[in-house]
Amino acid sequence: MNLRFLSLASGSSGNCYYLGNSRYGILIDAGIGIRSIKKTLKENNIPLESIIGLFITHDHADHIKAAGCLGEKYHIPVYSTEKIHVGMNRSYCMTEKIVSSKHVIEKEKPLKLQDFVITSFEVPHDGIDNIGYLIEYNNQKFAFATDLGYIPEHVANYLRQADYLVIEANYDEEMLRHGSYPYHLKYRIANKNGHMNNAETADFLAHNITSQLKYIFLCHLSKENNHPDLAYKTIEHRLTQEGIRIGEDVQLITLKRNHPTGIYVF
Repeated sequence: MNLRFLSLASGSSGNCYYLGNSRYGILIDAGIGIRSIKKTLKENNIPLESIIGLFITHDHADHIKAAGCLGEKYHIPVYSTEKIHVGMNRSYCMTEKIVSSKHVIEKEKPLKLQDFVITSFEVPHDGIDNIGYLIEYNNQKFAFATDLGYIPEHVANYLRQADYLVIEANYDEEMLRHGSYPYHLKYRIANKNGHMNNAETADFLAHNITSQLKYIFLCHLSKENNHPDLAYKTIEHRLTQEGIRIGEDVQLITLKRNHPTGIYVF
C-alpha cells in the first residue's frame, strides 16, 4: 500500500499532519481544533477511527490543542515522552486531560505500530521536552523536524536518512529583526532553543541533502515574520548554488499555515 501524507495545518497558530495508507494512519501533533481535524480528514476520505496513534512533538499550544479530545473522547492512543505528557496536562489550552489514552515513548527507542516503525529523537527547543520523529514504512522513511533552534549532529543523522523531510523554516531574519515583536520575543525565536530561519534551513539542506531525498516540505512558517514565497525562494536559491535542481533532483513544497494541502501519495 502506498504511503500518504497530508498537512492539515502548519504554522505558528497550529500544526497537524497525517501519515498513513489506504487502511490506517497516524497524526503528528494536534494543534488545531477538533472540528477542523475531523472536517479535513473527512474531506480526504480518512475515517477518524482509522487513526491508530497521535504522536506529539512538544507541549506548546499550537501542537496539542486537540490532543486531549482525540485521546479521551475518540480513544486514539497519544504517544510522547513522559515529560511532554506532564507538560500537556498542565497546559491551559488542553481542557481535556490525557489519562486513559496516555502512552509513553522513549527517545531513540523504535516503536512498531502495525507497518510503521517510529523513532523519536531529541531536538533543541524551549518546550518542557522536545522531539522529532523518523517514521519508517515499507522501506520509505519520513522525518519530521518542526520547532527547533538549530540542527545538532545527532538530529542531522536522522534527517539524512529521510526520503521525505518535513523541516522548519519559521522566519526570515530581516523580517524578524525589523518587525514589531518586542525584543524578548525576537530573542526567544532566534536563539538556539527557538526556531530555524529560512537561511539556516537552506544551509542545512545544502550541506546535508542526499540522493535518496525526494521531497522537502517546509513547515511551521511564521505569519508575521515569513512568507511562503520568500521561504521557497531562499531554499531554492541556496540549493541551486550547490547544483541541486528543484523539481528534478528534489521536490520542494511550502506547507500552508492555516489550510490543508491535499494528499500526497508516495
